[in-house]
Amino acid sequence: MGRQSISFTDPNDEWLKEQVENKEYASKSELVNDLIRQARKQHIQIDWIKTKIEQAENSGFTNDSKEQILKQSKALLNVKI
Repeated sequence: MGRQSISFTDPNDEWLKEQVENKEYASKSELVNDLIRQARKQHIQIDWIKTKIEQAENSGFTNDSKEQILKQSKALLNVKI
């Protein structure tokens, strides 16, 4: 396992401490690793969506660009239900 030394801004450090104090995570390292895993998973999902958009765009099914479709998709994801 790689070992790193990183610095956090005061607000981020306080948030990390709160998560550990609230027993959400056993340590800051565990929390940071979980956040990285979530970001990696999100990146995989975004890549999948981009691929599907490109396939749809290349199929002639839509005249919208992938940027337009991605913008619309992101807007839908931000809608509070």
